[in-house]
Amino acid sequence: MLEILTTEQMYDADRKTIEAGTPGDVLMENAGTAVVDEITSRWSPRSATVLCGPGNNGGDGFVIARLLRNAGWSVRLGLLCDVDKLTGDAALNAKRWDGAVERLSPALLVGAELIVDCLFGAGLARVIDGEIADLVHTVNAGNVPLIAVDVPTGVDGNTGEIRGVAIKANLTVTFCRAKPGHYLLPGRVLCGELVIRDIGIADQTVRDIRPTLMRNDPACWRAGIHWPDLDGHKYHRGHLLAVGGATMTGATRLVARAARRVGAGLLTVVAEPAALPVYASDSPGIMTAPIANLDELLKDCRHNAVVIGPGFGIGDETRSRIIQLLHYCRCTVLDADALTSFSEQPSTLFFAIQGPTVLTPHEGEFARLFPDIEGDKLTRARAAAKRSGATVLIKGADTVIAAPDGRAAISVINAPWLATAGSGDVLSGIIGGLMAQGMDMFDAACMAVWLHARAGADIGPGLIAEDIPKHLPVLLGELWRSLPK
Repeated sequence: MLEILTTEQMYDADRKTIEAGTPGDVLMENAGTAVVDEITSRWSPRSATVLCGPGNNGGDGFVIARLLRNAGWSVRLGLLCDVDKLTGDAALNAKRWDGAVERLSPALLVGAELIVDCLFGAGLARVIDGEIADLVHTVNAGNVPLIAVDVPTGVDGNTGEIRGVAIKANLTVTFCRAKPGHYLLPGRVLCGELVIRDIGIADQTVRDIRPTLMRNDPACWRAGIHWPDLDGHKYHRGHLLAVGGATMTGATRLVARAARRVGAGLLTVVAEPAALPVYASDSPGIMTAPIANLDELLKDCRHNAVVIGPGFGIGDETRSRIIQLLHYCRCTVLDADALTSFSEQPSTLFFAIQGPTVLTPHEGEFARLFPDIEGDKLTRARAAAKRSGATVLIKGADTVIAAPDGRAAISVINAPWLATAGSGDVLSGIIGGLMAQGMDMFDAACMAVWLHARAGADIGPGLIAEDIPKHLPVLLGELWRSLPK
């Protein structure tokens, strides 16, 4: 279930499944059954209130109410509209419910020990306001478990954005595949625990829709890893140039550590002569070269990858160095100062990008480089990748990676400990090290984000950037041992 479907694609999957012979009420029954399974596996029978909206999400609620009551729960059901306004499968399941249908109001919440949100699903097309907004505030203020069906009411399923106000769920149960809003902030936080349940939509039906958005997972890029051959040598694993600053040396030293740990065969730090002893003293495996030799180094095709930007400085020199190295079409990672230096002339940078290039902005750097691109994070990343011709990675708790051809992935690992100085420099080094070994730029960016996030989650409290490269051999070993033997 790695594919992520937009709400429109999910409607298409439902339609194709029904056209293939599975009745819509069967899908609705399966959805309600899945939710009840998740509820009863976590909580003992108690007083529950099911809040139903006017569409199929509300129809799911009628199934859930019926099944919970059959399982011995005390259930109250509230409906946003009159029962006779329901249509299709929702109307059918309303008729199957033999309990009271109450007017939706805060009174329904009195005595509730568990609340099921079936008001609006992922396709919400309105702002939650007025009496419904008041009800949402009341629901959130209570101290009882909140279960959202599909997505929490108020969360846009395609963007994760809040439409007015939104329910903050403890558990969200969705069906077939996740939506973008389950993983993009702030929707990701409001979903609580996310469970994806099969309700009878075939995997082939999903494949026929041709989704281009995935959860970032090793299954997406494991086949693209260039593991060393038994008869290989260090030159087969690439030679990365890390272009370092004259004074802010820490950033490039982190780049170098990460790139070497992830497998780059050789690494040379290129910097002003006065700074080279600092870089050389960081590790005996690092080579150094004066920046005046950058052009000669790039003429040697064995120097096949470059990382520039971290700690390098902002200004004309940075721009000229980047234009210089992009001319050679090496695998290139541009981060930090390399991005900010083009904030007043981004088109110059995009015109110069000819070879495989990854841009790794945080939100501030993105806004400076793409000031006119607006929308949710996924939309912006895709638009930026198409415009620049580079793979664009917008960093954050919900990191999005987008390729120029429209492919995209969202990081789903929770690793708040990565919010520390130098963490982004390590990420750039991992990407550069993977590209040096021959990995496709999009796959390298995705794998690097996964390694980075897993390291953050594994190490946890107390993490500093220097810890991340040390943990890479553990994660690479897991990936290596998972290969078919």
